[in-house]
Amino acid sequence: MTLFLKVLELIGPLAATFLSAVLILIATDKLMRARAHSRQVQNNFARHITIISISVVSLIAVILALPIHDEMKGQLFSLISVALTVVVALSSTTIVSNAMAGIMSRTIGSFKVGDFVKSEEHFGRITERGLLHTEIQTEDRDLMTVPNLYLMTNPFRVVQNSGTVVSATVSLGYDIDHSEIEPKLIEAANAVELEEPFVRILELGDFSVSYRVGGFLSEVTKLVSTRSKLNKAVLDSLHKGDIEIASPNIMAQRPITDGKKFIPKRTKGQQPRVKNIDAPDERIFDKAERAAEKERLSAEHDQISHELEVMEKEAKDDETEPLAVTMHRRRLKAIERKLELMVSVEAET
Repeated sequence: MTLFLKVLELIGPLAATFLSAVLILIATDKLMRARAHSRQVQNNFARHITIISISVVSLIAVILALPIHDEMKGQLFSLISVALTVVVALSSTTIVSNAMAGIMSRTIGSFKVGDFVKSEEHFGRITERGLLHTEIQTEDRDLMTVPNLYLMTNPFRVVQNSGTVVSATVSLGYDIDHSEIEPKLIEAANAVELEEPFVRILELGDFSVSYRVGGFLSEVTKLVSTRSKLNKAVLDSLHKGDIEIASPNIMAQRPITDGKKFIPKRTKGQQPRVKNIDAPDERIFDKAERAAEKERLSAEHDQISHELEVMEKEAKDDETEPLAVTMHRRRLKAIERKLELMVSVEAET
């Protein structure tokens, strides 16, 4: 009986600690799964991080509960530290590298669940973000698993929720004047309800001229269908206008007379001028525009603050505040309001 009590005294704390850690891990996993199921939202990233954190704490508690000397416990902690260091050092080709990439993507916050993303040949919407992988639903409704390390080591594009530019490219012959083509392409963009439609001439090729027609789409959830509708509208508009499409290229053999020049004929009367024929660069590069404006306002704010400080020192003994000081303060407050507005706009987008 005495021997049993001694053994129980030695391994009792260890067994209790180990059993408690296992129960806490099981309960936490079930609780987080049930919570995600009730909210119809899967958050594997948070569950993985929580389980790993509890496992690390449990391992430390088990080591502390071991019936060994403190010196031996210190050696065990040193051994674990060396093992973790080796794992981190070799993480470029291991699971740990994907976990680090997952944490990095969360810290940067470049994309979230529901965003459209494109990385090289992969395109789709984010459906799930885990610790080791990101799940993307493709245009075919298939689910594709992409390692987080791949996303962090390859450039990718994210479609902003505030809207994006949808465009289509078509090649047309040199015998058609661009003033006839541009209204037809703008008509196609208007047919699919794109905002601020534009037309660009991309390239003067050997056999044809490449045009790009596009516009701003505010409802990004309709991105895939709108691209298809735009291509269809371009076909309908050009065919309706009796314009031959030479895309990607076409070689036509036609009899020509001596001295004939391949210059398109101008139609009689003035062609209707189309507004917004150029690309809306303000929309395309809106973040860059905001960043430049924010930097300009910040520099102006610092300059006015310095000037105001000098003026206040010079007018310290004056009974009334000089008009210049009052105007500088008003200007300073106006700049601060603009900066606050820009910050709120960036938070919304």
